[in-house]
Amino acid sequence: MEQLEKINFHCKPTFREGGSRSPRENFVRHHWVHRRRQEGKCKQCGKGFQQKFSFHSKEIVAISCSWCKQAFHNKVTCFMLHHIEEPCSLGAHAAVIVPPTWIIKVKKPQNSLKTSTRRKKRTSFKRKASKRGNEENKGRPFVIKPISSPLMKPLLVFVNPKSGGNQGTKVLQMFMWYLNPRQVFDLSQEGPRDALELYRKVPNLRILACGGDGTVGWILSILDELQLNPQPPVAVLPLGTGNDLARTLSWGGGYTDEPVSKILCHVEDGTIVQLDRWNLQVERNPDLPQDELEDGARKLPLSVFNNYFSLGFDAHVTLEFHESREANPEKFNSRFRNKMFYAGAAFSDFLQRSSRDLSKHVKVVCDGTDLTPKIQELKFQCIVFLNIPRYCAGTMPWGNPSDHRDFEPQRHDDGYIEVIGFTMASLAALQVGGHGERLHQCREVTLLTYKSIPMQVDGEPCRLAPSLIRISLRNQANMVQKSKRRTSMPLLNDPHSIPDRLRIRVNRISLQDYEGLHYDKEKLREASIPLGIVVVRGDCDLETCRMYIDRLQEDLQSVTSTTQRVHYQDQESSFTRVISVQKLSPRWCFLDATSADRFYRIDRSQEHLHFVTEISQDEIFILDPELVVSQQVGTPPGMPDLVVEQASGIPDRWNPAVRKRMLSDSGLGKISLHYEVPEKQKDASQTYMLQSPVSSEDQALLQAVIAGDLLKFIECCKKGANLLIQGPDHCSLLHHAAKTGNSEIVKYILEHGPSELLDMTDSETGETALHKAACQRHRAICQLLVDAGASLRKTDSKGKTPRDRAQQAGDPDLAAYLESRQNYQMVSHEDLETAV
Repeated sequence: MEQLEKINFHCKPTFREGGSRSPRENFVRHHWVHRRRQEGKCKQCGKGFQQKFSFHSKEIVAISCSWCKQAFHNKVTCFMLHHIEEPCSLGAHAAVIVPPTWIIKVKKPQNSLKTSTRRKKRTSFKRKASKRGNEENKGRPFVIKPISSPLMKPLLVFVNPKSGGNQGTKVLQMFMWYLNPRQVFDLSQEGPRDALELYRKVPNLRILACGGDGTVGWILSILDELQLNPQPPVAVLPLGTGNDLARTLSWGGGYTDEPVSKILCHVEDGTIVQLDRWNLQVERNPDLPQDELEDGARKLPLSVFNNYFSLGFDAHVTLEFHESREANPEKFNSRFRNKMFYAGAAFSDFLQRSSRDLSKHVKVVCDGTDLTPKIQELKFQCIVFLNIPRYCAGTMPWGNPSDHRDFEPQRHDDGYIEVIGFTMASLAALQVGGHGERLHQCREVTLLTYKSIPMQVDGEPCRLAPSLIRISLRNQANMVQKSKRRTSMPLLNDPHSIPDRLRIRVNRISLQDYEGLHYDKEKLREASIPLGIVVVRGDCDLETCRMYIDRLQEDLQSVTSTTQRVHYQDQESSFTRVISVQKLSPRWCFLDATSADRFYRIDRSQEHLHFVTEISQDEIFILDPELVVSQQVGTPPGMPDLVVEQASGIPDRWNPAVRKRMLSDSGLGKISLHYEVPEKQKDASQTYMLQSPVSSEDQALLQAVIAGDLLKFIECCKKGANLLIQGPDHCSLLHHAAKTGNSEIVKYILEHGPSELLDMTDSETGETALHKAACQRHRAICQLLVDAGASLRKTDSKGKTPRDRAQQAGDPDLAAYLESRQNYQMVSHEDLETAV
């Protein structure tokens, strides 16, 4: 570092100063570094670099960028002057790199002028040291201000260096080389909470957990506590010993020096899937008196599990391994040596027959069914409650139940847990493709133990005193499943990486509210009054955006001056609304809504230096000093929204809460009026959308749903296809997706479609999408529809509910689930009416 300082060389910038008044650049510049050794070929001439074998040689052979990794010969003909100031694309992994322009160092707080003058007079070493200590205690001094892009998938990397033979240290350095070092975190130095809180508002965020299954569970638990919405999906780089979750998600059984560049490609292209997570509630065994309770732990090491929970022989072996590793950690620095110890401990425990009487001391009840007689009859020495297909370093204990009609294949996202019993013989057969005794697939388990028994939760063992344990579904986590191959490699300088149009709602805030609520961003956001919607270019600056907001105001005033009334009618009633809004004052200004603590004003003379995406994602807040709060003017709830967009803009698509009416065309752009139907007049069976003629995109969309082609379906939606179209059989797209069993298309429609689709019925049978899914016994889709709010009491033309359809299809478990959720909906509705 001393030599670098002498030649005035700076490391690549990983953040930008927050106190700088210079304009913010929306791109990253190259960081050129002289190299004495360089692999690869020159970007300009395509020739390789001459390697100097002499250790004392100080000749510079190449100039390369530490961001994008481009390299040139140290010649005037190869490295030209215009390369110095040109923007950097950040290379092949631009989509997952957090640019340094996003990370802003918070300016130190300054008090009054008098206080600052007094500080200048007292410049002793003690004052400086104490000041530095106070700043460190305030936490991480950075703020993230992302610029949204549909192709960006920013990545947070958490590395546990102690997992699986200490491979993490090498991986940590490689990720810091390929990415921004401020998006890579060492879990041995601090937990993941601070990093997740710092990046919680970054859109399309993904997480890579480098460690064992315990590391993944730790990160998922922190995500539960922070309640991020949406929850970022988690990918896994297996560094542990078992890595069963990583095997389930196709990440492999362990890291074997695969290039980090290839890993980043897999994380970017991976598919997002769901993972069930289960609660473990432990109580004292109520059947035993206090004096008969044996020694042992009173609680499990984890209260939530993602992989499996087991008791008996396997937990006893894991407990011996855990105790030996805690006593001599230096002997367990190799994955192969760890597996050899497992094998030795298992053989020793087999000779001692420590778990031979397990079946006599447990009672297991699954969804009301008592499995204890069967457990005692077969004398199981190990009982496993399995959530994922993999177990015990890659084995598949559930097997393939296709030849057994009582059970279905094991899944990690169906809301059911598999209960499996093992004897010593079946445990040994696991390693050669065998499986255990399938006992049940259930949603709730009650387990009673009458003596201290070894147990393990996702590999964390303990010896638990006699207890009552309840297992129930907690939630579902988003995970990244490794794709088979890489399809594309987008770059940051790709013209398609910036959206063509941004649809942004404009809200204005009065000076009275701004001064009174500046300490609370959420209250100030609620106090804002919607003005309308503007559609601008993706790279629009604030000075240009001001023109569109002024034009929006002029159009709104012209509609108000003529007191034009707009009528909306349905079968039961009609509505009449009059647009009324107070005129904007000439002194209004933009507010920066992306800072961590409060809204900040933006000087009008600096508007040309800021992009729209810098101050907001989907809403713009403006401060109007002459707005009168007492009048409550603006667009009240349920009133129309006025939209101004460019004439060359893309056509507006529907919104689930908004109904579109075209009023007129102007020179600047199209003006459209949106009306939100009040909740009291909504009818789920009606569609308030204007049905346009079926286009070629709509026909392609229908064909993609019937064929189950998710990629083609998303492509058609982006081209402007209508999600409300119906096929020749008068079934909606959601009907077809639920019938064919494509859960990914169902999820996409539920996320992007209007709520009316949930309970829309076809004209032939009167069935909803939930009826269709229940007839075909698609459990996962039924759960998706119910969680989205689909009605469980709606009947078809024959008077059958979805629960009746599931019963007719021969799926009593699905029928029981729908009945339980139907009772829950009924109770919740009655409680709501009582509260009102």
